[in-house]
Amino acid sequence: MTSDQEIKFDRSLLGVEHPVGTFPVTREMMLAFSRSTGETSPAYVGDGSGSDKIVAPPTFCNIFASSITRPDIKLEFGDIGLFAGQSIEPRAPVAPGDTLTATTKLKDVYAKTGRSGTMVFAVWQTSFANQKGETVALVEESYVRRNRRAQE
Repeated sequence: MTSDQEIKFDRSLLGVEHPVGTFPVTREMMLAFSRSTGETSPAYVGDGSGSDKIVAPPTFCNIFASSITRPDIKLEFGDIGLFAGQSIEPRAPVAPGDTLTATTKLKDVYAKTGRSGTMVFAVWQTSFANQKGETVALVEESYVRRNRRAQE
């Protein structure tokens, strides 16, 4: 089994924030996201007048998180990598006209043993802030590396 101390990766990246870009938010973008997720609440889709105030659904920042390029941590483990999961913590409303700035950091790297053997997880946290400097969402994504099973 691999202990957390034995995992080989670029530890200088742990906890270091990296700017990843700015993302302008439009009403059309918010409405398209709401439609694609089946959202029907007037808070997110409006009343049809086009002049009403709406906010983005809580998972809206996911559309930006999926396009982020993260630094290579040079993880020396496994021969296959997979997306392992995501959590989104909404912190403040996102409105049309906002410009979101994102930073990402490597939050944790740890080993875990499961049915398929030892796996190493890398957890990234991306923070989205609006033009006022308010954090509007934290998106945490986990990636796993493991060895392929031997052919039986």
